[in-house]
Amino acid sequence: MEIWGHRGAYDDAPENTLTGFQMAADKGADGVEFDVQLTRDGEVVVIHDETVDRTSNGNGYVKDFTLSEIKKLNFNKRGITKSDFMQIPTLAEVFELLKPTKLKLNVELKTGVIYYENVEVKALEIAKKYDIMDRIVWSSFNHYSVQKIKQKEPTAETALLCSGGIFVTGEQCKKVGAAALHPNIKQISYPNLVNDCHNRGIRVRTWTVNEPEQFGLALSLNVDAVCTNNINYAKETLDALLKNP
Repeated sequence: MEIWGHRGAYDDAPENTLTGFQMAADKGADGVEFDVQLTRDGEVVVIHDETVDRTSNGNGYVKDFTLSEIKKLNFNKRGITKSDFMQIPTLAEVFELLKPTKLKLNVELKTGVIYYENVEVKALEIAKKYDIMDRIVWSSFNHYSVQKIKQKEPTAETALLCSGGIFVTGEQCKKVGAAALHPNIKQISYPNLVNDCHNRGIRVRTWTVNEPEQFGLALSLNVDAVCTNNINYAKETLDALLKNP
């Protein structure tokens, strides 16, 4: 079972930052998950929320900043690394950093609340420039965005995200050509979900897995990957579970 870093190395570095992604690679993660949105001038930036309020010293919607404006904000709001100032990265900067690694890259298109026109096309163009399409999984809660990726690039690997009131099956993934299902950890115990996906050739990667019982559940159901806030803890916990099933 693979271990993917949630927004980088969430517990040890500011989320969705170059420092966090490098830390995830250094800790031996198999992959990283991160989120993309568009600035006012159409640049693809890596950030989870539609606003900058929670993670930076600024206020407002990502869509209302130009790239140069949003780059002036400090995204080390939690103050959990030595660097006092940390910029929001562009998608190109993340690909530049991680291209030399073997990490799988889960690019989540944040188009469920605000739809960013052509964000799928822009992100694909950047990925092709860095020649790492074979390592990328494109996911979204907005399943139209996932389908648009497949329409623009039929060979792209896509995944449907689901949580809470949004429930997705392996059959639905198959219908839209998605190679994987990314359910919340609370959903994976739904009767026969994982087995049905695997029988259809659909991989299952669950998030956000941080507690011992959650790792145990994921392992018992044979999911393909867990997305976690603490990579070291995940590795230690899974090792212990495998040695003492």
